[in-house]
Amino acid sequence: MHCIWEIIDNSVDEALAGHGKLINITLHKDSSIEVTDQARGIPVDIEPKTGLSGVEVVFTKLHAGGKFGSGSYAASGGLHGVGASVVNALSERLEVEVDRDGKTWAMSFHRGEPGLFEDKKYMLPNSPFKPFKDKSLLREVGKVAKGKTGSRIRFWADPQIFIKDAVISIDDLLSRARQTAFLVPGLKLVVSDQRSGKTDNHEFLFNGGITEFADFLAKDAPLSNIWRLSGSGAYSETVPVLNAAGNMESKEVQRTCEVDVVVRWGTDYDTEVKSFVNIIATPKGGTHLQGFEQALLKVFRAQADANSRKFKMGNEKIEKEDVAAGLTAVVTVRLPEPQFEGQTKEILGTPAIKNIVASVVTKALTDRFNSSKREDKAQTALVLEKVVNEMKSRISARTHKETQRRKTALESSSLPTKLVDCRTQDTIDSELIIVEGESALGTAKLARNSEFQALLPIRGKILNVQKAAITDMLNNTECASIIQVIGAGSGRSFDINSARYGKVILMSDADVDGAHIRTLLLTLFYKYMRPLVEDGRVFAAVPPLHRVIVINPGSKANEVIYTYSQAELEALLSKLAKAGKKYQEPIQRYKGLGEMDADQLAETTMDRKSRSLRRVTVDDLQKAEDMFELLMGNEVAPRRDFIVDKADSFERERIDA
Repeated sequence: MHCIWEIIDNSVDEALAGHGKLINITLHKDSSIEVTDQARGIPVDIEPKTGLSGVEVVFTKLHAGGKFGSGSYAASGGLHGVGASVVNALSERLEVEVDRDGKTWAMSFHRGEPGLFEDKKYMLPNSPFKPFKDKSLLREVGKVAKGKTGSRIRFWADPQIFIKDAVISIDDLLSRARQTAFLVPGLKLVVSDQRSGKTDNHEFLFNGGITEFADFLAKDAPLSNIWRLSGSGAYSETVPVLNAAGNMESKEVQRTCEVDVVVRWGTDYDTEVKSFVNIIATPKGGTHLQGFEQALLKVFRAQADANSRKFKMGNEKIEKEDVAAGLTAVVTVRLPEPQFEGQTKEILGTPAIKNIVASVVTKALTDRFNSSKREDKAQTALVLEKVVNEMKSRISARTHKETQRRKTALESSSLPTKLVDCRTQDTIDSELIIVEGESALGTAKLARNSEFQALLPIRGKILNVQKAAITDMLNNTECASIIQVIGAGSGRSFDINSARYGKVILMSDADVDGAHIRTLLLTLFYKYMRPLVEDGRVFAAVPPLHRVIVINPGSKANEVIYTYSQAELEALLSKLAKAGKKYQEPIQRYKGLGEMDADQLAETTMDRKSRSLRRVTVDDLQKAEDMFELLMGNEVAPRRDFIVDKADSFERERIDA
């Protein structure tokens, strides 16, 4: 894959310099790879110092880029040089065609050596080859329109070097092509996969640049628009250069670094930051990313300090992970001759870039926070609040880390006093039953198995956390109690291995209010303790709605049957009527769990031998996220439309009024 991009990057450099807007990448059926562009074409004239054509210099000499003058590109990632010559050396065969000066020029190489192949019908990597002896030949093979220019490079990887099963990953190639199209607005890349015998084309063209890239990367709902932070800075650098006598000497040169950054915060917690130097990805960062992170931290600390009374900051400081929560960013810098750690260019090492990026981002982001525009004020306030809330959540998690773990009998006093804990030390076998109200708690205490069933009562309907800030959630007594009792933290700090119970069972009344409470609880678990849901450890109890006593004749004991819906009750009564059986009237309808006695609650809802539980599962995370946002989020209009659309299909008899 790296060999392909060494060639493609040369064409991209031409596009960055304003030459050519189309690059074709073809994976041929014979395992060869071809890269075609419409740029200026590789130089074909004789390079005076070597006496070789420009094509041969590019593909056989290391650091050939310097032979064409340092002014060829203001900034580049894959300048003709080490990359092209190394790809040639690693290829069993490499073919070059150049359209330039109204002619098409061609040259062939076998494992890096120029010469001629004796092809009979098709170009084959193992065709007979004759190397040039005295002088290399750049062949003129055709004519083109005078203004037409470009290069075509096709190579076959050397099987003596690469393993037999080595193949090009089309997914990796498409991902990199898409990324390059984002980084070079207006450049079209076409990937054509012909390896299966059928042509599969993929085209990438984006005019929005890194702004569009950030929008593509972001997966969560936006908290802010995409902000663009741009600028430049000058620096000096001492570099070795060739003097007129051909000797190396040190020289101080003035450089300019162009900085272009986009940032965007969303409602989620994940961080997605991509960094690039001259469109070359730097997955391991470097000095440009260090400067970016330093600037973000500096600006947000300054803004938090300015609003310390509003946010009740105390002596705590915002840290990098607080700012990174929900952040999507693309950091790009362009500079001549960047210093990388290794030819793979994964880490930028140029020291001066750190301060330049930090200065540009600090100024642009501070200007955004100080903007008088209403939209900017609203969005910066939301982002700052999110960052401060992340800080408080981190501090809260750190402070309560030990108290959130499984407590021994002596330690349980630090947990909420209303918790009725169980005795077992076996986390997997234990159950936390969240019950609705104090009246239900009294009955549940008598109905439970105290060996493995713990009880936690909640008062009515808890906070709707889908549209509440994290600080409001943490300050809510019921939400905080649930998080503390489960003992595994919340949000990004949630650790399922620290959970104190194997099952969490939501036990609410079998009516509309009970369903609403259950929905609010599920929203809390889905948003802040999602691993429990994904692991299948959250359940909903199924309490009965009616108790029917069937009268048996004679001395035979009466039969008790529980039903769980109005439809089920009507079906049962119809069945009893057909069988000629009588039942006691009035039929008992439970208005709440507190109306059951302990034996009834145990038999129907709590005893493992006879109860029914509904496991809460998430088959499609995105659909679940969308549904929670629709039903529980801030936007009223979509929820109203949903209710209106579904009204006709709803059975009026099911309304519990």
